Amino acid sequence: MGAVTPVGNDVETFWKALKEKKVGIGPITKFDTTEYKAKLAAELKDFDAKQYMDAKAARRMEPFSQYAVAATKMALEDAGIDMEKEDAFRVGVSIGSGIGSLQAVEREHKKLLEKGPSRVNPLLVPLMISNMAAGNVAIQFGLKGKCINVVTACATGTHSIGEAFRSIQYGEADVMAAGGTEASITPIGVAGFTALTALSESTDPLRASIPFDKDRNGFVMGEGAGVVILESLEHAQARNAHIYAEVVGYGATCDAYHITSPAEDGSGAARAMTDAIKDAGIEPEQIDYVNAHGTGTHHNDLFETKAIKLALGEHAYQVKINSTKSMIGHLLGAAGGVEFITCVKSIEDGFVHATAGLEQEDEGCDLNYMKGEGVEMEVNYAISNSLGFGGHNGSLVVKKFV
Repeated sequence: MGAVTPVGNDVETFWKALKEKKVGIGPITKFDTTEYKAKLAAELKDFDAKQYMDAKAARRMEPFSQYAVAATKMALEDAGIDMEKEDAFRVGVSIGSGIGSLQAVEREHKKLLEKGPSRVNPLLVPLMISNMAAGNVAIQFGLKGKCINVVTACATGTHSIGEAFRSIQYGEADVMAAGGTEASITPIGVAGFTALTALSESTDPLRASIPFDKDRNGFVMGEGAGVVILESLEHAQARNAHIYAEVVGYGATCDAYHITSPAEDGSGAARAMTDAIKDAGIEPEQIDYVNAHGTGTHHNDLFETKAIKLALGEHAYQVKINSTKSMIGHLLGAAGGVEFITCVKSIEDGFVHATAGLEQEDEGCDLNYMKGEGVEMEVNYAISNSLGFGGHNGSLVVKKFV
């Protein structure tokens, strides 16, 4: 596994921060927010692309691609994959970005207006388009298998891992680097989400991203990447790999309801969860922990709560639920990748982290969202949920490997 996040630029630092309820949110430093209603974001700290690739390669990548390459490099090293011993055409990539590079669009559009079309960077398109995270990862590490980029807004990372899982099941690959990446803390990104009234306008970093809380008023934008190495059991055992956990279920549905609001009855997200549980061959009562999409918007938290109740029935009141976004903000296309890693670490470590900042649950939000402190407990099955604009729902079931 590999991750660059607002609370740590490697998996262990990230996980330690979650256990300690460390909030990675602060004033936006990337541009002047004087005229902006949203003043806070969860930015990466001390990220240096040249630690993960040579300077020339870094210059030819926008931040979202750099983050993906960095996370993949860590994941490949953690997995002990030696590409000289692999059939490169059996090692693929499924890494998505919800947006791609807004930085490149802003920069070159300014040039277009001020200096004319002839001054636009010849590399604008390959710098900007969202599939270049997957493409750059493949180029950097020589991964010649199936290389895809799932784009489903905030469900991107989850669908990317799910589709990688399916690719291995189907026999198209032995190994897949899978996850999500995003770098959208830019003037147009923040202005756009603010105009949609999706972002929190709180100026208190500890009361800005507060999923399920009665005072929640939107999400806080985050950035980063989360990438995992998935492989078939036979391939992993043949090379004596360290196995963290097993992906056993994947569900994907669409609300077919509204471009930004989830279905009010939670039926679409619930079906993604029940499909994933059915795929895993287990009963809802076997789920120990749900890593919720938990954005901190009014509609999401209320309707996701309904979805969990629909999917798990009475067991919904027994299961532990949390929102990693309470500490790292909403990483958009990268959220599912990073939150999947959280589920794996919860299984490995026997710990479910708290939802930081949650003080008083809102009406209708009546489940156990891990208010207060995290808890040590055995986690055998975890679900990671992601819900994206457009009605995209994705759920993954992860199991302790025994």
